[in-house]
Amino acid sequence: MSKSSLEMHSLLRAQRAAFDEAPFPTVAERLEKIARVRRLVEAYGARLCETIDRDFGRRPHAETELLELGPVLTAERHVRRHLKRWMRPERRAASLDFLLFRNRVFYQPLGVVGIMAPWNYPLMLTLEPLIEALAAGNRAMIKPSELLPETADLLQTAISDFFLPEEVTVVTGGPDVAAAFAGLPFDHLLFTGSTAVGRKVMAAAAAHLTPLTLELGGKSPAIVTESWPLQKAARDIAFGKMVNAGQTCIAPDYVLAPRPLLKPLAEAILKEIKGFYPQARQGADYSSLVGTGRARLEAAIAAASADGADVLTCDSALPGPGARLAPTLILAPNPESPIMQEEIFGPVLPIMPYETLEEAIRFIRSGPRPLALYLFSGDRAEQAEVLAETHSGNVTINGTLLHIAQPDLPFGGVGPSGVGAYHGRDGFRRFSHAKGVSDVRGLNPARLISPPFGRLARLIARFQRR
Repeated sequence: MSKSSLEMHSLLRAQRAAFDEAPFPTVAERLEKIARVRRLVEAYGARLCETIDRDFGRRPHAETELLELGPVLTAERHVRRHLKRWMRPERRAASLDFLLFRNRVFYQPLGVVGIMAPWNYPLMLTLEPLIEALAAGNRAMIKPSELLPETADLLQTAISDFFLPEEVTVVTGGPDVAAAFAGLPFDHLLFTGSTAVGRKVMAAAAAHLTPLTLELGGKSPAIVTESWPLQKAARDIAFGKMVNAGQTCIAPDYVLAPRPLLKPLAEAILKEIKGFYPQARQGADYSSLVGTGRARLEAAIAAASADGADVLTCDSALPGPGARLAPTLILAPNPESPIMQEEIFGPVLPIMPYETLEEAIRFIRSGPRPLALYLFSGDRAEQAEVLAETHSGNVTINGTLLHIAQPDLPFGGVGPSGVGAYHGRDGFRRFSHAKGVSDVRGLNPARLISPPFGRLARLIARFQRR
């Protein structure tokens, strides 16, 4: 066992020992810890924006503030307002056979929760699940992405300023550390990242039967119908695709549009993108791609073009530091091309034509179930049809990304796009054990059916089969 692995096991033992000393924190104790996350954001927010900017090569401070710091504080506020009610035991009905019983569900902390966070939203996808793990009464160990090393180090410093190691701790390091972290015997492990890495995390966790929440990704579609104004759809699709330069797990990965709208929609989206990033502001407002994203996407664009697809690119010098890629639309690509088979995770948007809404639905259902789906339609029947006949983690109708900003909605994937959901009350429950408690009051019916079995036992069995 490596030194880093030994250190992580030691941290986990310390947290579990501390949890065993206080296995059910009070409402006040939980709220005090949650409030520390708010104070951390307030104290370190500006430095975190600067550090993320450097690690990315370029990421606007406003983007970090709006898409990470703001949502974390919204989550904290939502949990703070509702935690007392969430913690109350829930009454559950007793069946007719056991009318005198009093049944409840008691939400109990799990113990130590592991949080493996990705690089694309290093604060929101670390601190928001931390808030919910603390709300449920747990301790937490966090592994940030090694692709943003300065951010990981600063987050480690910030957490250590506000939490004792036996409460919350941050572990930094490369892929070997991440692999060892995934194999720790946590009471629950949350991983956010790619489906390929998610499979490895699941395999590592299986050794200890560690319960998992996997927030993965996939090809999230947007369906545009003729019943919704094209310009409105274009603006919302451009926004959802270009936030964080497309490096968002729920970004629209491709668009399905009626064939007559294919070119008009593409031109409208390009116009909106150009409005977002005028020449004078591109260096300030347009994020860089992290890791090998640019080279991978350039190869996929070239392959689609060679296969006969129409490629439209925003003319742009893209000044400033970092690896930038001009926003690119690909019209009617081959469904078997890499751009339509792999999650894009960047500022490239394929647009596929369809003849009927049923054809668009069949196309979506022919692939793995996506993390998000977007529908642009003013027709209630169309909305009902798409909601009923497609599977996805979440849906936003007539907008993009906005479901993730709703603190009272569960967020999570389905099938290859994820396992389990959290956020708000669903996060509290995800990081709790729902312990069923049955209180036998009055006559215990077990006494009526104990051996030796006689006429009364047969009557009760007949009643149960009614």
